[in-house]
Amino acid sequence: MKALMRMALLGFVVVCSFAQAEDPYQETMSTFKSSPQVVEFFNTAYGYALFPTIGKGGIGIGGAHGKGQVYRGGQLVGKTSMTQLSVGFQLGGQAFSEVIFFEDKESFDNFTSGNFEFSAQASAVAITASANAKAGTTGTAIGASAKADSAGKQKATYNQGMAVFTHAKGGLMYEAALSGQKFKYESL
Repeated sequence: MKALMRMALLGFVVVCSFAQAEDPYQETMSTFKSSPQVVEFFNTAYGYALFPTIGKGGIGIGGAHGKGQVYRGGQLVGKTSMTQLSVGFQLGGQAFSEVIFFEDKESFDNFTSGNFEFSAQASAVAITASANAKAGTTGTAIGASAKADSAGKQKATYNQGMAVFTHAKGGLMYEAALSGQKFKYESL
């Protein structure tokens, strides 16, 4: 039991160490824009939600939380927060950044209408590992999907108006758990 507590404490310390950036939004945006897979979305998306750091940890029961900003046409229009609760085999802690792109006004309005939720099957394109998956909201599949382009490289596309990307910042977590992300939005 002491080993589990030490692991959880170590995970928490790692997650907290990433929350000290001077301008976390600009730094996170630069990180995502440095990925050829993501930069096009910043140029063409109707809007996006940017989360500099989402901290996640758990021992059996876990959780994650992060605060972000919402942009439309490159202009800041609101604040958002993400909360996640997970149940299943999990141990450790990690920190990651996340950006959610909205292809059009309809998908943007869907997210900013109040409470929005990705289902337990939700995941995203990980820019550090070229992984691909799809995300969902309470019964409707949305998110980014990745397809190979003519050169055989992964190219992400919108899935039902949204594309989600993550960037691992650090930590170590083993997880085989069910979880979903719930977002709250507050207009400026």
